[in-house]
Amino acid sequence: MKKTVILSVATVAGLAAAAATAGTVDDVKARGKLNCGVTTGLVGFAAPDANGEWKGFDVAVCRAVAAAVLGDASAVEFVPTTGKTRFTALASGEIDMLARNTTWTFSRDVDLKFEFVGVNYYDGQGFMVPKALGVTSAKELDGATVCIQTGTTTELNLADFFRSNNISYEPVPIETNAEAQQQYLAGACDVYTTDASGLAATRATFENPGDHVLLPEIISKEPLGPLVRHGDHEWGDVVRWTLNAMVSAEELGVTSANIDELSSGAGDNPEVNRLLGTEGTLGEMLGLDADWAARAIKAGGNYGEVFAQNIGEETPIGLARGLNAQWTDGGLLYSPPFR
Repeated sequence: MKKTVILSVATVAGLAAAAATAGTVDDVKARGKLNCGVTTGLVGFAAPDANGEWKGFDVAVCRAVAAAVLGDASAVEFVPTTGKTRFTALASGEIDMLARNTTWTFSRDVDLKFEFVGVNYYDGQGFMVPKALGVTSAKELDGATVCIQTGTTTELNLADFFRSNNISYEPVPIETNAEAQQQYLAGACDVYTTDASGLAATRATFENPGDHVLLPEIISKEPLGPLVRHGDHEWGDVVRWTLNAMVSAEELGVTSANIDELSSGAGDNPEVNRLLGTEGTLGEMLGLDADWAARAIKAGGNYGEVFAQNIGEETPIGLARGLNAQWTDGGLLYSPPFR
């Protein structure tokens, strides 16, 4: 089993700068496999199923990139990472990209020498408590014990929130979501705080989800998205535009049901044709073939299909699109044009 060592910010940045000098596209093609960093397990976002096959909303991004670059959505090695180990794994070159509920912040982008290629989920930090606690607001949590993952933005946001509301708390540090769930259900902490989507995903796995409530406060902006190392712009473009292809496909009405027909050039929308490679040279500009985006979309469907299948309102997690609706439907989801 690989062991990821925790390093300082300066060392992480140095590793990232060194690793980024290599051509990741060429490395992935030569290896015949994409090494994609994911969470240690968050149902709906990234978790192995009963057969050990990784499934989820973030997993779908990894598979789309593999399909675009290698022509095979299954050619992915999923590398579980924690809040602490994820950045070292990316900086050292152990993984080619990271797709695991990671918040885009100034210091991660600039100081750690990473590049966020887009947002695949607009989130915010929330709080979950047992219904029996009788709490209806996070401002009533003075003196509470709080389970919180170390090495995350939630750790800092929590301190800011309690300080600004002049209340106190006792942190119960944990490293993985599984550990947080175990500690929370065992009563080792009164509260679990993380991104609201993560709370919904965690609660959905409980034997009695209705015994736990998500408090109304959302105390932060958490734009989550995949990231790569600084300096390898060709690889950054591939991952960025693969995500954009999934987003644009939904906006343009390209679905898993009609993509084969549209990929034959049957459509009369020029942007759809450019997206699917039946006209123009966008694939060539990326160093890929003309069908790269069509393969990425076919891997799991467009953004809306991936959302609905993994975390949407018809799943046990039950997340509404909200801010993650297309910009044409009042959300923030917006891809630059394919032209």
